Order: sequence, then C-alpha cells, then structure tokens
Amino acid sequence: MVDAQYEMMCPAIAPIFGYFGVIAATVLSNMGAAYGTAKAGVGIMKSGVLCPELIWKNLIPIIMAGVNGIYGLITAIIILNNITQPNVDGFRVYSLYTGFGHMAAGLCCGLCGMASGMCIGVSGDAGIRAFTQVDWQSKNAPRKVRGMVGGAGGKKKGGSAESVFVGSVLIQVFGGNLALYGMITAIILTQTYYQCVDG
Repeated sequence: MVDAQYEMMCPAIAPIFGYFGVIAATVLSNMGAAYGTAKAGVGIMKSGVLCPELIWKNLIPIIMAGVNGIYGLITAIIILNNITQPNVDGFRVYSLYTGFGHMAAGLCCGLCGMASGMCIGVSGDAGIRAFTQVDWQSKNAPRKVRGMVGGAGGKKKGGSAESVFVGSVLIQVFGGNLALYGMITAIILTQTYYQCVDG
C-alpha cells in the first residue's frame, strides 16, 4: 500500500471516531433512560398518594426506559470489540472508514435511545396520572351516582380505567420501539468494516 494512501485511509486518529461511537451509544442512551425514569417516576410518586396499590402496575414506563440503556450498552460493546489495535510492528489496521461507521452506529443508537426515553417519560407520566385519576374517581364516586348509573355503569367506569392503562402502555411500547430501531441500524452499521493490509 502506498504510504500516502495508507495515511489517508488508516490515520492514527481513526480509533477516536470508534471510541466516540462507544461514548455516544452509552451516554446518550442512558441520558434518555434517565430522563424517562425520572419523568415517569415523578408521576408514580404522585399517583402513590391517591392509589398506593397502583404503584407496581405503573412501573412499566420505568422498566421500558431502563431497556434503552441496555440497548446502548450492547451497541457500545459491539463497537468496542471491533476497534482493533495496531499489530506488533505498529501497523495500523483500523481504517477511517470503519471509524466513521462505528461513530454513525453509536450516534444512531444513542440519539434514538434518547428520543425513546423522552417519549416514554412524557407519555408514561401523563398515562400514570390519567390512569390513577380515573381509577380513584371510579372507586370514590358517590353512592348516589353509582345507583343512578347502575351495575353496567360501574363496569363502564372500571373499563375506562383499564382502557386508559392499555392505551398508555401501547404508546410506551411504540415509543420504546424507537430505541430498538436505532440499535438494529447500529448493528448493521458496525458491519461496515474496512481493514488496512500491510504491503
């Protein structure tokens, strides 16, 4: 390989971009997970004042937000395992092309994880508050209102609380898919590999 072409394709700074991908995947995904956990956690603590028995049921957004951090960790490990060291002769095999691919992979996973965490946090907080309020109102409605509505009305009130819960979970599932899409794209990008060869 011509020295000028070698220095252009495999410079000494190429691994920096790969390590930046590791940082982006880990930090950004966990920032999204932290925001989602904190945002939904506030809603859970406030809902615990009205309906303490619903706290365990309302933990779904916390779990889903935490999964985003796992996606970032998986992507970071894959990128880190593909960053190769120079050989014993000091010849660099990690190319700039590979470094850019790993950086793109880290940014895809990290930014998608951050967006997903924000979506889960905001929708989870709103869903928890709505579900708790509807459930509390159905349990503490005046007896006169219950008598006017009748047995069917009681089922309707309970059903409305469950409908709010199911709708909230579905929103969080689709929000969580954003991070999954980013991780899948990141794994594909980590396969874009060009290794410099000696000679």
